[in-house]
Amino acid sequence: MTDQNARGRSLDNPEMPLIEHLLELRNRLLRIVLAIAVCFAVAYPFANRLYLWLSQPLRDLLPKGQMMIATDVTSPFFAPLKLALVVAVFAAIPYILYQIWSFIAPGLYKHEKRLAFPLLATSVVLFYLGAAFAYYVVFPLIFAFFTAIGPEGIVQLPDIGSYLTFVLKIFFAFGVAFEIPIATILMILSGATTADDLAAKRPYVVVGCFVIGMLMTPPDIISQTLLAVPMWILFELGILFGRVAQRRVEIESQDSTGE
Repeated sequence: MTDQNARGRSLDNPEMPLIEHLLELRNRLLRIVLAIAVCFAVAYPFANRLYLWLSQPLRDLLPKGQMMIATDVTSPFFAPLKLALVVAVFAAIPYILYQIWSFIAPGLYKHEKRLAFPLLATSVVLFYLGAAFAYYVVFPLIFAFFTAIGPEGIVQLPDIGSYLTFVLKIFFAFGVAFEIPIATILMILSGATTADDLAAKRPYVVVGCFVIGMLMTPPDIISQTLLAVPMWILFELGILFGRVAQRRVEIESQDSTGE
């Protein structure tokens, strides 16, 4: 089997010209949009309940009798609507990645397919874990700090739109932070660095994790550590699995050369 056959249908393969690739890309994009629309249609009737659930960590810490407010006339409508759309995208992520995988898979070698699909699936799980970690661990710490630090006599009435923007940024930040193992593995497999080089830079990485923890959490050692330690552990896991993946690629390359 030649490299061209191993690659499957590639752009320079006459079996599938460029126009067919573009048509396939369009169809898969339409499927992605349709999947998001379906998830949004399911989530929107529960938008207000979803917002109450999302704001629960803050509302639990507000003094008795105080509540969240809407300073914008349109916020009571657009805040839950925006949340429902974000939830729809979150829910559709596995299907979105499946469509992306189906589009690029024909152009990959067999050993690349064996590595790419687990990496895609793991990245989804890690992103969800990062968001869950933010909601159940980070939010209570952040909001406990902010509700306790205000000057005496100041009444806290958080705006629902500002709150939504803030928590979505935190969700995204922690979701991306939990992708550290995937980024580490890809760096190793691409040849940009090696597992040994990354391991040698461990002291700098640990310091960087605590700096990021300092910037993304309230200024107390507990919350900083709760972010920095998982990031460091994920970095170590990335090095470990990067070594394994690199070894598998080398073995498969040797086998293919021998054949």
